[in-house]
Amino acid sequence: MANTSRGRAQDRARVAGGQDHEVRYEAEKEGVSKSKVKETVKKVGNSRKKVEASLEK
Repeated sequence: MANTSRGRAQDRARVAGGQDHEVRYEAEKEGVSKSKVKETVKKVGNSRKKVEASLEK
């Protein structure tokens, strides 16, 4: 796990549904709306693999 410039651990295996930049990144990457990403995070959890797998269906 990488550290940020503030020395905090950064977890790239998770999607923070409350962070607009993370939601926007996933939406652009998967070609869906931001609301669809937020809905998916609520449904399947914040695991990036699960979110991406669900959005690909």
